Amino acid sequence: MNQKLFFTALIVLFVLSGVSHYGHWGTIPEFILSALAILFVAGFLGKATESVAHYAGQRLGGFLNATFGNAAELIIAIFLVRAGEFEMVKASITGSIIGNLLLVLGLSVLLGGLKYKEQTFNVQLAGHNSSLMILAVIALFIPAIFVSAEHFSIDQDRTLSISIAAILIIAYILWLIFSMITHKSILADEEVTTPDHGEEPAWSKTMSIVFLVVATVMTALVSEWLVHTLDSFSERFSLSAIFVGAFLIAIVGNAAEHSAAILLAMKNKIGAAVEIAVGSSLQIALFVAPVLVFVSMLFGETMDLVFTTIELAAIGVAVFIATSISRDGRTNWYEGALLLCVYVILGFAFYLV
Repeated sequence: MNQKLFFTALIVLFVLSGVSHYGHWGTIPEFILSALAILFVAGFLGKATESVAHYAGQRLGGFLNATFGNAAELIIAIFLVRAGEFEMVKASITGSIIGNLLLVLGLSVLLGGLKYKEQTFNVQLAGHNSSLMILAVIALFIPAIFVSAEHFSIDQDRTLSISIAAILIIAYILWLIFSMITHKSILADEEVTTPDHGEEPAWSKTMSIVFLVVATVMTALVSEWLVHTLDSFSERFSLSAIFVGAFLIAIVGNAAEHSAAILLAMKNKIGAAVEIAVGSSLQIALFVAPVLVFVSMLFGETMDLVFTTIELAAIGVAVFIATSISRDGRTNWYEGALLLCVYVILGFAFYLV
């Protein structure tokens, strides 16, 4: 899709989504228009972030892409927290983690591997990412196990969740200092040059930043319109909150990461693609989820970090296979296919809940 056609579709869908929301067109038209609009808005966000990343470098660019790619999910989650939809928030967190590790990384590795026989990235970065993913699993498992086994009171549950949330935020900040400052040179990827790497960014540095801000504002608006339709849409089609949160919201919210990571992998920049996919999952688990605990306190009711058994199983399975595949710093198309197989298996299981 050329740039003019993309922006035309973006503006038309954004306007129609807003009109359908404020004009009360009905659940199905509102949901479809909001979902389509957020896909294009997330694509716009991805383009703007990729343009900014061109000026910031590959690792920092990957981090920025993951951060702004998560903006849609964070904003959707905040509106859900405000509405008291904690079950759907946790499902969307689960879906975002497994979606990035299995769907985004899987498609990137598959399509990049079909073009290049084997792709490599920094093996030390892969090892640290694996350790951080295991930390995320431990942090989410502990509240569920202790609250259930020791029959914690509501106050004990909240105290444990707030404590773990604070520790995870500190751990994430320390990781940024470690990876971006003190050990930046060790974790940097070697630049791989191929004929299509020299393309110029679509916009200037200033325009890229302006578009990044505009795209984030548009994401916030469309996210609120989408959240408004979720309850009635779920009831209309007899879908569980966990399926809607873990797959529908996650797939829509991950649109920016999908496009950016896949394009980078197909340019043989698998390191940046992994930074987006795995980095985004880590950011959700170690920063976004804990931040939502503190955000919920502002609305008068604290969200805990007690996830259901099936959510924990899904996260554990995703982390296990993603760690197994990425730890050696090498990827091929078959490993991408394996990640996608696990995602489809989980999709069927969640749908039947």
